[in-house]
Amino acid sequence: MNIESDILQITDWFPEIKTSHFIIAGPCAAESREQLLETAEKIAAQTSVKFFRAGLWKPRTRPDSFEGVGEKALPWLQEVKQKTGLYTCVEVAMPQHVEACLKYGIDVLWLGARTTANPFSVQEIAETLKGTGIPVLIKNPVNPDIELWIGAVERLYKSGIKKIGAVLRGFYPYERTILRNIPKWELAIEMKHRIHSLPVLCDASHIAGNVSYIPEICQKALDLNFDGLMLETHINPKAALSDAMQQLTPNELELLISGLCFRKPSVSDPVFNNLLEQYRDQIDSIDLQMLDLLGERMKIVREIGKYKSKNNVTILQLRRWEKIIATRSEYGNKAGLSYDFIKNLLELVHKESIQIQTKIMSNPGL
Repeated sequence: MNIESDILQITDWFPEIKTSHFIIAGPCAAESREQLLETAEKIAAQTSVKFFRAGLWKPRTRPDSFEGVGEKALPWLQEVKQKTGLYTCVEVAMPQHVEACLKYGIDVLWLGARTTANPFSVQEIAETLKGTGIPVLIKNPVNPDIELWIGAVERLYKSGIKKIGAVLRGFYPYERTILRNIPKWELAIEMKHRIHSLPVLCDASHIAGNVSYIPEICQKALDLNFDGLMLETHINPKAALSDAMQQLTPNELELLISGLCFRKPSVSDPVFNNLLEQYRDQIDSIDLQMLDLLGERMKIVREIGKYKSKNNVTILQLRRWEKIIATRSEYGNKAGLSYDFIKNLLELVHKESIQIQTKIMSNPGL
């Protein structure tokens, strides 16, 4: 499905707002009218943020966790908009949520990770959104399945929504890490590659899980040319009913934004562009040489595969593989390459080599 030309750039969603980056801030969950208004008033007074978020319906893992106050918070958000001028953003997980938000004039909707992971839920929401034109952000699914993520974008697009954005909130880590969710930046980059016009934001709070990691994550997202940020902000995080560790105070939000470097995707300076092109020409030449060498390596792999097949020898030679990992890692480190990069590269090459030799074993005539 070609949806490139119709998706609107994020700067065209609300033309009256003159900003190059779409920053959304507000509490993980709406807890009370006072909490929402105090948080929103501080954000509006102290920062350049124009969009206020609040979770009303919280899909919690365990049933006894705080699951949000629901629809009764919608009039509070109306009041937030009236008193502060902030645009309001709410997560929806079912058609009834959408209908309630539209009734109360919510400006932006978003689909959470669990909703994105369920095509049936996404389709039901898409049907409800037909004819509305409201902007919708789609968070990545819990697991790193880019086709599922793109599928959710396509379902919304087919329902007539042209103001669509993706949000990287990270993926569930199967092993404990310092971050709550693994960012997998490469998947967000692939989303931009697959749908060039699609705006992509970063939910730094859910990736971090702790406010101490948020600045670094935000800066990396901006350096990767993300279109905006989503940041959980609470008037008193210590008293928050959910996700207290990852919520900034409005003061911390102000300091964070003022400390970020918002870079340009390109410049018109001919001296800069000429030098950049020279560097890129060097990279292009090296890449082609590298591919030629890999092609030569695979030719030798095929000859080895034939020789193993002829002499009835197994494909995997564990000691040889261990020697390759050890010697190439040492050599690569001396060349300034990280161990993880070398290991990942060698594993890809080894996987391809095994596939080539497996085909030869199955068809000795190849």
